[in-house]
Amino acid sequence: MRRIIVWFRRDLRLADNPALLAALDEDAEILPAWIDTRDDEGDWPPGEASQWWLHHSLEALGNALGRRGSRLIVRGGPAMAAIRDLVAETGADAVFWNRLYEPHAVARDSEIKRWLNDQDLTVRSFSASLLVEPWRVATDADKPYRVFSPFWRKAKKQIAARPPTAAPDTLRGPSDWPASLSLADLKLLPTMDWADGFGSHWTPGEAGGHAALEQFIEAALGEYATAREVPAVAGSSKLSPHLHFGELSPDQVWSAVASHLPVAGNDAEHYLRELGWREFAHHVLYHFPETPSRPLNDRYADFPWRKDHGDMLGAWQQGRTGLPIVDAGMRQLWQTGWMHNRVRMIVASLLVKNIRAPWQAGAHWFWDTLVDADLASNTLGWQWAAGCGADAAPYFRIFNPVRQGEKFDAQGSYVRRWVPELAKMPDKWIHQPWAAPEKVLAQAGITLGRDYPRPVIDLARSRDEALTALKALST
Repeated sequence: MRRIIVWFRRDLRLADNPALLAALDEDAEILPAWIDTRDDEGDWPPGEASQWWLHHSLEALGNALGRRGSRLIVRGGPAMAAIRDLVAETGADAVFWNRLYEPHAVARDSEIKRWLNDQDLTVRSFSASLLVEPWRVATDADKPYRVFSPFWRKAKKQIAARPPTAAPDTLRGPSDWPASLSLADLKLLPTMDWADGFGSHWTPGEAGGHAALEQFIEAALGEYATAREVPAVAGSSKLSPHLHFGELSPDQVWSAVASHLPVAGNDAEHYLRELGWREFAHHVLYHFPETPSRPLNDRYADFPWRKDHGDMLGAWQQGRTGLPIVDAGMRQLWQTGWMHNRVRMIVASLLVKNIRAPWQAGAHWFWDTLVDADLASNTLGWQWAAGCGADAAPYFRIFNPVRQGEKFDAQGSYVRRWVPELAKMPDKWIHQPWAAPEKVLAQAGITLGRDYPRPVIDLARSRDEALTALKALST
């Protein structure tokens, strides 16, 4: 009887999993395997928040396999050595996996595929984490897209609606299972206790992903277009970590949301467009693999970053900038592993355009602290904020955190939740406490510089300095 290794990667689900489904179609014993590839991932091994999620997602996957009479084989990396060992130990004659698109993964997988072919073993890979793979969309000049809207118009035409497949009830495995590491052996959980509170905000795993999708559709989809901009309300889907780790497939999410188009209308369309941005991010990264470290627009490689930004970068990371909505976002990130998307734009703008710290510094901090850290989306987002990437914000767009707070957190509810020392500040002053009369500060129990910091930077002056630097690049 044939033996097929199904190599799980960022597709930690049993339902709608093309590689697993293809193996089930064979008359074969299935060996589900996961390999610790952190040593294969160059400058971007998963950060600590992602590792927390991965630990719990693998635990959920192992339990789900166990309920179906199977198990998850866990091996250390690098991947090539692990695959060779598994093939030798099990006598497997085929390896199936679902494709990844990051530069290091493409190179690694190509090498492994060549080795398997050289051994006359069957190797098959499948599309499972994107709606439209990056090479399937090109401009009329056969070039990759750098602007989202024309990309999405063309990509959307290629999305074939299909009903997602269900998880199998049972999986046939071998009678002689190979050895496996335990999850504890991988040491994925942070050694510091900063991630201990994540569990009250998230349920990693396939079941948690489906529960989150159902909750979003029932409670938030109908007002998504407007509520998603308000950080104090539960208007976001918060599906990004489930999509990144493949606990949900994009087809499952697309199908579920699209089925509500007759009643949710513009709100459902708006969310599907957000899925399109995820597709665009992977399109850009695949075609421009240098962008995690270098700007897509080469002109910005010489941008004059502030040399003495270190202290301000530290204040930004700690949520101690003295700018309330920025501090609220950074503390939400530290405590939950996630930040509201509108606030992500605000904090990024402050870092790269007011503080003028390199966008790469922000990208690395997000990479380590976000449970949904995704190389494609993280890179696109930070280059957008810096004005140097695909479909980037114009160089002159510099978010004012006071005005943004007053517009999107008018009652200060978001700030009061995450910056509790400002809880007693009146709405009028909560987004700029440094401008409040002394009497107002005293009544709120605030002494600036003691209870809450003064702003680390002058917003007006730093804006002018950034515009001067940016205009010099644009000429």
